[in-house]
Amino acid sequence: MRYTITVILLVVTAAVSACAALPDVRYLNASLTQGTNPTVTNAHGTLGEKKAKSLLARRWPKSTIDIAAQAALEEEATGIPLIAGNRITLLFDGPQTMAAMIAAITTAKDNINLETYIFDQDPLGLRFADLLIAKQKEGVQVNVIYDGVGAISTPAAFFDRMREAGVKLVAFNPVSPLARIGRWQINHRDHRKVLVVDGLVAFTGGVNISGAYATSSLFRSGVRRNSKIGWRDTHIKIEGPAVAALQWTFFDTWASQQSGDLPERNYFPPLANAGDKIVRVLASTPGGDFEIYKAYMLAIQQAKKTVHITSAYFVPDQQIVDALCQAAKRGVDVKLVLPGVSDIGLLVQASHSFYSELLDSGVRIFELRKAVLHAKTAVIDGVWSTVGSTNMDMRSFLDNNEINVIVLGDAFGHDMENAFGEDLRDSNEITAEQWTQRPLANHIKEWFARSMAHWL
Repeated sequence: MRYTITVILLVVTAAVSACAALPDVRYLNASLTQGTNPTVTNAHGTLGEKKAKSLLARRWPKSTIDIAAQAALEEEATGIPLIAGNRITLLFDGPQTMAAMIAAITTAKDNINLETYIFDQDPLGLRFADLLIAKQKEGVQVNVIYDGVGAISTPAAFFDRMREAGVKLVAFNPVSPLARIGRWQINHRDHRKVLVVDGLVAFTGGVNISGAYATSSLFRSGVRRNSKIGWRDTHIKIEGPAVAALQWTFFDTWASQQSGDLPERNYFPPLANAGDKIVRVLASTPGGDFEIYKAYMLAIQQAKKTVHITSAYFVPDQQIVDALCQAAKRGVDVKLVLPGVSDIGLLVQASHSFYSELLDSGVRIFELRKAVLHAKTAVIDGVWSTVGSTNMDMRSFLDNNEINVIVLGDAFGHDMENAFGEDLRDSNEITAEQWTQRPLANHIKEWFARSMAHWL
């Protein structure tokens, strides 16, 4: 029901909105300056060029990929430096992610900032709201941003109860134009999922605050039949200097809604190095510099061995399709894990419209069985990984606030590859031969869905 209302709203808006366009990045990797060193910061500030180069060399002495050169190109493309000294914990599916976030909230001493697309009034959402209210009553300042469309089915009373307890809330771009007179932007959505606790620990990824995540998928369960299946998603927990970057994105979003200043708290405490992970935090907004899109395109263009992408909603532009096809043609192992089961049937049809071109170029496509795929992740050449809120579709790249964290390194890349392999084992491969035999009615459905792709 929520998605039906959303599509109607956005399609109607299309009649009065000009379509933006993604930049031409077909030759992005060739257009950037080669041979420069990336900027690296940590808890002690910006590292000098020699220290940064030494750090990168120590982290991947046996890598066949020139990580420093690739990182420098990515910085030139996005304008965002690397952040060293972080601990990154992979979290799979709703129960594990919710348990980790609830544990962090429970220990909060000063402030909690939550930004989410969906905040449902269901048993899980009520548990989350009750915990936030309890922390507010303990004296911890709780601030929440929820999307006006993503939470369109949630009763106002649900949020009013939190407000009455002292929680500060803002609905991002509400549906009613009267709520944002002169600033109504129904097509601009906040699709980020960010939680920052005491400015010391942060979470991001694909998991919303919704009962859909109360049940885990079969990921790493060893169970293959006769089980109730949930949603397959990926989140990360971040400790270290990169937490401040996610905190800033929350403040930037809050300020964009002109909802007044947040209560004074220690939102940016000193952050010590907490681990050895080097990351890049990319936050994109409509009309911005397309940082996440450029990072994806550059990584695919630069790929030497593997491109492994898991995408819940795969409706890319032609440039991404071309980049994937070109990578496969030059011998890169390109594999996509896409939904076999989805909450949005029209998006699946739109995704199917790209299969023929991809399969003909040697891209291998797998559809996840028995679970609703909602993860948005990639691992390229085993050393470039990303987890975030960004779907590989036009809406994410053009019209939403999104956030992705890029993690450099083979250790994290190894964990991501293991997760990808697990998803492959729970997927069916779609071959070019079987795809050509699908009914004519499917072709028509795919054509129609693709014509709506920008608004899905």
